[in-house]
Amino acid sequence: MTRTITPRLRTLVLLLLAVTGVLFAGAAPASAHAALTGSDPAQGVVVDRAPTQISLTFSEQVALGDNSLRVLDPKGKPVQSGRPANVSGTTYAVRLHAGLADGTYTVAYQVVSADSHPVAGAYTFSIGAPSRTVVSDTGAGAGGGPVGLLYAVGRYLSYAGFIVLAGGAAFVLACWRQGAGVRALQRLVVGGWLTLTAATLGLLLLRGSYTSSGRLGDVLDLDLLGQVLQTKTGAALVSRLLLLAAAALFVAVLFGAYARREEEEGADGDAAAERRDLGFGLAIGGVVVGAGLAASWAMAEHASTGLQPGVAMPVDIVHLLAVACWFGGLTALLVALYRAPADIPLGTDAVRRFSRLAFGSVLALVATGAYQSWRQLGSWSAFTDTRYGQLLLVKLGLVAVMVGLAWISRRWTGRLADGSAAEEASGAAEDAPQAEAAEQAPLATVPSGATVAEAGETGSTAEQEAPADPGRAAQLARQRAAVETARRKRVRDADPGRAGLRRSVLAEAGVALVLLAVTTALTQTEPGRTEQEARAATAPAASSPADTSGALTLDMPFDTGGKNGKGLVRIDLDPARVGANEMHLYVQRPDGSPYDIPEVKVALTLKAKRIGPLPVAPEHITTGHWAADGVQVPMAGDWEVAVTVRTSDIDQVTVSKNAQIG
Repeated sequence: MTRTITPRLRTLVLLLLAVTGVLFAGAAPASAHAALTGSDPAQGVVVDRAPTQISLTFSEQVALGDNSLRVLDPKGKPVQSGRPANVSGTTYAVRLHAGLADGTYTVAYQVVSADSHPVAGAYTFSIGAPSRTVVSDTGAGAGGGPVGLLYAVGRYLSYAGFIVLAGGAAFVLACWRQGAGVRALQRLVVGGWLTLTAATLGLLLLRGSYTSSGRLGDVLDLDLLGQVLQTKTGAALVSRLLLLAAAALFVAVLFGAYARREEEEGADGDAAAERRDLGFGLAIGGVVVGAGLAASWAMAEHASTGLQPGVAMPVDIVHLLAVACWFGGLTALLVALYRAPADIPLGTDAVRRFSRLAFGSVLALVATGAYQSWRQLGSWSAFTDTRYGQLLLVKLGLVAVMVGLAWISRRWTGRLADGSAAEEASGAAEDAPQAEAAEQAPLATVPSGATVAEAGETGSTAEQEAPADPGRAAQLARQRAAVETARRKRVRDADPGRAGLRRSVLAEAGVALVLLAVTTALTQTEPGRTEQEARAATAPAASSPADTSGALTLDMPFDTGGKNGKGLVRIDLDPARVGANEMHLYVQRPDGSPYDIPEVKVALTLKAKRIGPLPVAPEHITTGHWAADGVQVPMAGDWEVAVTVRTSDIDQVTVSKNAQIG
């Protein structure tokens, strides 16, 4: 039997590794769940006077460290003063040194979102006029690199361990109580406990480096570990370890005292009542421990922040438990179909009970999944416009495939119920002569170490009298039991209903492996609602005003084709509303330095209303800087801003961008 299933299991493992690699490869801080939705000064703007502080606004509350917000001058020197602080709601600020010189400054941030994921990034703004900056690497390594990949794998293993542990135990208690004495199921559930425990310890050690430096060398840093233990995620991981100690006691009782009571034959009324009470106690205790373990995810991740956390966390717990009952029970059923001994058969009633359990789990998943999808996406467009929505579509497709396979499994269960008795009777009739010969065979004719089949063949030609020696009689009884077990196993394996059920359940398990990888990737992806809100708040000036003042910034690269003909023209329009506006125009070389050119002209056109072009003639202020006051915008709409740049007597080009003004 091992030789039969090994290639299939090897295929499933390779499929799992491939999908996991695709989903987790290149894990980077950009997949975090809090997003930068605003800043002051805004990204890319040029301010006339040096600000006294830098403030950043995120889509949710974040955790700060001493170096979470850094501001670097054009030479890369830090110019922030003191520690960053929360000034209001989700806005955080750090003060700057006084008397900052003109030039381009880099703002680098590295924080931890409320749902436990690191957020890192950087942007620039300029004082007076843009300048060249030497800052190229802000050192934001959190959430990426080898540590990020290990952390993602650890999360996958923790989910898998929980599913096998909780689902396997539920299968035994709710569907097949005799399975408590099956070694293969015992190893499966204990393996789930060991996997979850090891993964939780690994996540606890990796957490400090994952949210800070991203270096493998910091994994064993005790100072970082101490900081992790003071965070919400650290508390959740420690709580999970404590609950796993209670889960170890639960597993010991399930496969110890409970298994022994299930194996007892002909128990009296008191013993049967004691067995029922023990089973009821295990069921209650298992639900409590399972819900506690599920809560260790809900209290620190997506469900704990955002909309309706008081509703989302219980819903998330139910969702995780339903996944465990379906996927974990499916894994236990697969093991039972392949590895259950013949003397403890997996009956049709057990398969039907699991079918009902899986159906209830699917209903719970549909209800809780619909709520979670609404909460994380917020709009239909997020399904296709965000990475979270796209992954969710993949997940829904895989769930649909699993439901289809489950329907096939239910059909095989029906055939198994209709045809198993006839198949067993047929098998018994075919094996009767061999079994009778084996029963009559004397011990002396069976070589030590012979197989059961060989024992039966030897018995057919042996002497007809049984040995009188008690020791040999006992060994002959064991031989008879082995022959009977082999016969029952052959009959069971020959049942076409059981073989079909094995294939369909194996296919379900394969899809479940991929589905679990997609689900793990979803937990590390920025929710669609947050991504769209951040995208709207930080949209380029070509789509909407860039900051709360209504100022509009447009960047347009140009190339006139001649010598020194490449550069960047930047237009600031304030307040970008109907009526009078102030326009500033900056021209830069490719290296970011100011660039004086012979001529620059601007024209505004509202094509939808056939207005324009309205010419604007900015005045030269200083090197690379032109300005115009009282630029009139007569009507709100999507205006085309065209800039004509001339770099020599014959080299010129017109570049344009659309902007929503008014």
